[in-house]
Amino acid sequence: MRFATALSGAPRRCLIVDDEASVRTVVRRLLQAEGFECFEASCGADALRVQAATPSPLVLSDFHMPGMDGAELIAAIRAQWPDTAVVMLTAVSDVDLAVRCLDAGALDYLTKPFAIEELRARVLQALEKRRLLIENAAYRAELEARVAFQAHKYEELFLASLQSLAEALEVKDSYTWGHSTRVSRYSMAIATELQVELPLMHQLEVGSRLHDIGKIGVRESVLNKAGPLTDVEYAHVMEHPVIGWRLLSPLLGDMPHALAVVRSHHERFDGRGTPDALRGDAIPLEARITAVADSFDAMTSGRPYRDGMRIDDAVAELRRCAGAQFDPVCVAAFERALAKGEIPCPDRSVPTQLRMQSVA
Repeated sequence: MRFATALSGAPRRCLIVDDEASVRTVVRRLLQAEGFECFEASCGADALRVQAATPSPLVLSDFHMPGMDGAELIAAIRAQWPDTAVVMLTAVSDVDLAVRCLDAGALDYLTKPFAIEELRARVLQALEKRRLLIENAAYRAELEARVAFQAHKYEELFLASLQSLAEALEVKDSYTWGHSTRVSRYSMAIATELQVELPLMHQLEVGSRLHDIGKIGVRESVLNKAGPLTDVEYAHVMEHPVIGWRLLSPLLGDMPHALAVVRSHHERFDGRGTPDALRGDAIPLEARITAVADSFDAMTSGRPYRDGMRIDDAVAELRRCAGAQFDPVCVAAFERALAKGEIPCPDRSVPTQLRMQSVA
């Protein structure tokens, strides 16, 4: 195998670092005969300057030099040019020194005096190691990318299945059609105003889409009742946060914030909510955000026994309940998002019986 093959498409350049000009000359002649363009440096500092100006994929370096020693030079080269193949050349036959150089990143170690053929073989071996390391790194990167892509696709399919389940629930009650999608959209707009970090935003989107999935355990006669709920019926409906949390906990174990939305979106800021009577900041932020979005959608959407509120009236109700039912910060963020047009207004052209409703 020739040097060029082992370089695997890299420039045929070499940097020779040695404080002895005669050694540099011998090594340079050998590598030039193999077609290399050679650069020289007499110390570590000069070597780094040369390498910065014209990076070489192959460096042959002495160990004992003025200023920076060979191990320090290797570390500096590997830090800036990690794909560089470094071979150490030294007059000292010392196992500890060799180990130090190899630990620093050298691919081989050769003692002086050396035979020309031995140097040629060691350099070729180092270049072959470099080629394999680069190929393995590329393979690992490609494999990791493929695994990440597949994991992302599986996550998308999984979440799509859960969303389908949530939409199947909404089919049970024609007045709730599209509720989860709108609540998610409103929640994301509020979170954007609050500058919520992206990882939490992702879980908020999932949780807000699935926040009512526990209603799958609510009797259809109650969900579809054409009139106000009794206290007993309302209490039955309000079991849905815990039902949903129990249903999703085995599935969303790595999404605690999404689960928090499902369980806590009916908590109240004053501590009078359900199921855990959390108060103030003890309620997860993602649940406080969803509570505002959920209630706005509930108020502005119709039921058989009433039309939805006007937007201004619903906002006034959110403002009135801020500090009691809702987090004032989340209400203010909702209002800012609404003023910017980031909260889509309900479509009043849709007949009341086709609009959704959520118990809030």
